[in-house]
Amino acid sequence: QVQLVESGGGLVRPGGSAELSCQASGMIFVIGNMAWYRQTPGKQRERVVLISKGGNINYEDSVKDRFNASGDIVRGTLNLKMNNLKLEDTAVYYCNASGHYGYWGQGTQVTVSS
Repeated sequence: QVQLVESGGGLVRPGGSAELSCQASGMIFVIGNMAWYRQTPGKQRERVVLISKGGNINYEDSVKDRFNASGDIVRGTLNLKMNNLKLEDTAVYYCNASGHYGYWGQGTQVTVSS
């Protein structure tokens, strides 16, 4: 089993910044990739960024050059710095880890509003 605990989120003004953090615990050694996803009501959950154990980082086009991910798969840590936030960034953000199974955090709300 892998447990993911997220922190961060909240209300942010347009153009503002926020930071999310995720810490994995349990059988961390099974994790191959970690990622941030986001979801709004009625929409498919979409991947924001993926970090592979090999060190590759892949961003969704809509957040590239605005969001910066960092982490250490071996330690089970994943962070996301979000800059120049837009209204359309409003979503529940979920930490994800893949290994024997897919593991999910509980999600944290990010609301971008004036």
